[in-house]
Amino acid sequence: MTTIEKLNGIFQMVFDNDEINIRPEMTANDVDGWDSLSHVNLILAVEKGFGIRFAQKELLTFKNVGDLLRSIESKLG
Repeated sequence: MTTIEKLNGIFQMVFDNDEINIRPEMTANDVDGWDSLSHVNLILAVEKGFGIRFAQKELLTFKNVGDLLRSIESKLG
């Protein structure tokens, strides 16, 4: 399973929507229900799912799913 496939599964779980297919250019505006609370839940699920941790400063730099994906991949080496 690729990183983006695993991340897509996390998005589907957090937003309870099996129809979600993430793309690097997607933002919160593209996903129904992606608000501040679900964003926190998403980040926690990503950290748990991939066994990584994000720094607070790092989280503020994410502009889209692609930024999140690149950060995950850099942490996984």
